Amino acid sequence: YAASAGLSKEAIQTRVVDVLKSFEKVSPEKLTTTARFAEDLGLDSLDAVEVVMAIEEVCAHSLEFSIEIPDEEADAILTVQQAIEYIAKTP
Repeated sequence: YAASAGLSKEAIQTRVVDVLKSFEKVSPEKLTTTARFAEDLGLDSLDAVEVVMAIEEVCAHSLEFSIEIPDEEADAILTVQQAIEYIAKTP
């Protein structure tokens, strides 16, 4: 069963969006599920690492499951939607 069992994609989306809103660089009006981290939200590679770490932390604390996103997989997550999908399918 998935680590996110019992959570809807909407709940996961809310947590991911909240994480991104906490970054000063991110303009809330640009924050959509189709937003690309670099091109649309202006996040650089260091920011992307911080986003992944923040998502892992929020999953552990507020979603009550542990997730670790390997670097090579994190590098392939380029949009908000891809992050949501990754978390939703993670066992």
